[in-house]
Amino acid sequence: MSEALIDRSDSPERQNSKLLKIIEVLMRRVEQVTDDGGAAYAHFERAVILEDQISERTRDLEHALDLLNDSNAQLAQAIRQAERARSDLANAIETIQEGFALFDTDGRLVLNNSRFGMYMPDLVAELRPGLEFADYVRHASQSRFLELPDMQSRSDWAARRMQLHQEKHVMFNLNLTGDCWVQVSEHRTRDGQTVILQTDITDIIRLERRERGKLLDDQAQLIRATLEHIDQGVCIFDRGGQLRGWNQNAGSMLSIPLSGFRVGIAFDVILRRIGSDFKIEGGLTARDVAAWVAAQDRRAPLRFYMRSGTHKTLDVFARQMPDRGFVISFSDVTAERAAARALAHANERLEQRVRDRTLELEDALAKAERANASKSRFVAAASHDLRQPLSAARLYLASIHEELASEDHRALMDKAQRALTSVEDIIDALLDISRLESGHVEVDVTHVPLTRILDQLFDEFAPVAALKGLELRYVPCAVMVESDASYLRRILQNLIANAIRYTPSGKVLVGARRQGRNLRIEVRDTGPGIAPADQDRIFQEFHRLDAHVSAAEGMGLGLAIVDRACALLGHPLELRSDLGCGACFSVTVPWVYPVKPAQEARGIPQAGGVTRASLDGRIVLLIENDSGLREAMTLLLRGWGADVVDAANLSEALSQLADLGLNPDAMLVDYELDEDARGPEVVVQIIARHGPIPTRIITGHLSADVRVQCRAAGLELLPKPIDPAQLEAFLTALER
Repeated sequence: MSEALIDRSDSPERQNSKLLKIIEVLMRRVEQVTDDGGAAYAHFERAVILEDQISERTRDLEHALDLLNDSNAQLAQAIRQAERARSDLANAIETIQEGFALFDTDGRLVLNNSRFGMYMPDLVAELRPGLEFADYVRHASQSRFLELPDMQSRSDWAARRMQLHQEKHVMFNLNLTGDCWVQVSEHRTRDGQTVILQTDITDIIRLERRERGKLLDDQAQLIRATLEHIDQGVCIFDRGGQLRGWNQNAGSMLSIPLSGFRVGIAFDVILRRIGSDFKIEGGLTARDVAAWVAAQDRRAPLRFYMRSGTHKTLDVFARQMPDRGFVISFSDVTAERAAARALAHANERLEQRVRDRTLELEDALAKAERANASKSRFVAAASHDLRQPLSAARLYLASIHEELASEDHRALMDKAQRALTSVEDIIDALLDISRLESGHVEVDVTHVPLTRILDQLFDEFAPVAALKGLELRYVPCAVMVESDASYLRRILQNLIANAIRYTPSGKVLVGARRQGRNLRIEVRDTGPGIAPADQDRIFQEFHRLDAHVSAAEGMGLGLAIVDRACALLGHPLELRSDLGCGACFSVTVPWVYPVKPAQEARGIPQAGGVTRASLDGRIVLLIENDSGLREAMTLLLRGWGADVVDAANLSEALSQLADLGLNPDAMLVDYELDEDARGPEVVVQIIARHGPIPTRIITGHLSADVRVQCRAAGLELLPKPIDPAQLEAFLTALER
């Protein structure tokens, strides 16, 4: 009923007027009608409510109308601004002296200026916003103003044009009727739109032709025709590296405008120009190519590839001419490369992982080798050179020890011997860390009886522990483990020495525990312990927690050697410690099988010297090229009662033995003699004349190769610096 009284199409003011009249009539009717049940008052209430609703709706309509008017005003303003901006853009583009067109990311024409169609008038009617790029190319290929080379159809030209459209930046020339030329430059914007510029280069082409016509004779004209008809791009340079000739394919392939080519332009200028668009492949760089051009001697042919983006690859071949000029040819091998990539695609992903990992490892290895090479060479050379005078010093001290009558003098002599021993230990540690860091360490992993190593270490360290008032306990473990005997002994030796050095009181315990197929060897002490923050740093070179420890007690290399040797052998190394709780170092090695323990009485060696057996009458042949060391050893051996035949080389030794008519009882031969002679070879020649003779090879080279060579010859080593006790033990054993 209310819809019949109110017309929705009326304005809000008209609707309000009608509603007021309706209310007025209703009020008069209510006043005229009397109703005992109060019906009139109820009608009045409904009328009041209706009036409130009408007022609220009126306000809503007025507010909506205001918002609509504001929106319409803003929209109109935005439209005017957009039209003005579009007009300004169109005017700006129209002022460009080149043909201009913009295609959106979907390949539809957005706008263009009038010059864009002036080179193909029959295409103007098709240039409307929304034109597909493929349609534009199709219309252009059918234009009667387009001049195509012989043997190229319009469909081929359209296909080639669409292929060029796939590249981000492309530049090529169009030949139009009337001998007109247009250079087309196509570029991709950051947001994926395409900008096309058309430049009239007719005057440039004609000028180039006139200049070339003046310079070229009939033979040059024939060469020019040949160059223009081959598929390759060709550039000819004189001996000064200046451009003398080229063909159009060179400009097309290199995306260089014809104005960028001119007679006399330097090769470096062209190289820099193409460097921004092309990447040189094949292991060469632009600097390598420039160096080839600048070379003064005869240049070998040069071949490499250049790639632009992912859509163009050029095969480049450069060859020197007889007059020292050179020719560079460019072949488009994009299709061949695409076929090769398709064939290799299945393997590239797997090979890439291998290459990446290999490069990472090579980089890491190169950095490590560069960082350690100088230090390793210096340490190895210096340590070897130090062994010679150190050996001589120890032998001189040993030779006069027995001659000293004063106990004070003997005490000083013992301190000097201990100092030399400390120097020897430091040199050994430096050599060990040098070999381990070099990465060229050879290990000899065999079945090693653990008891033998621990027995030797117990005998070595028990007196040292006793001097400090420490209890050194060793739990025998008669098992065979799989390791390198030399390095395993060095690991345990450093751990025990460290435990004794840093334990002021209490005890050091050495033992082993079976863990499945492995054996965990532990060295425990009751020392001050190691804070968690220091437990990684103690394995660094030259790092010592106790700053008050003297250099004679170590240089902080022991644990670094342990860490690297364990890593080399694949033996897990573990440290459990805390401040005030002592420390426990453990090394886990493969367990092989148990062995029957030897029944030997053990204990700390009793104080007192060992009675030296007399060497009277024993003839010792000494071959040592270092005169100082040879003199010191001779003095020591003669002090022990031996007769010494000393020589610097094999010929001297054979000559003296022949003159004296003697057969030596023992030989001491240096490993490395003058004139590249080797000790084992010298021993073989002497034994061939005088029969088997007990021999020791003296050497400061303790590499795996030296050990293997001596072991193969059945010879044992006496390492430098020479320990008089070891030398004496060898010679006195001859009496048994």
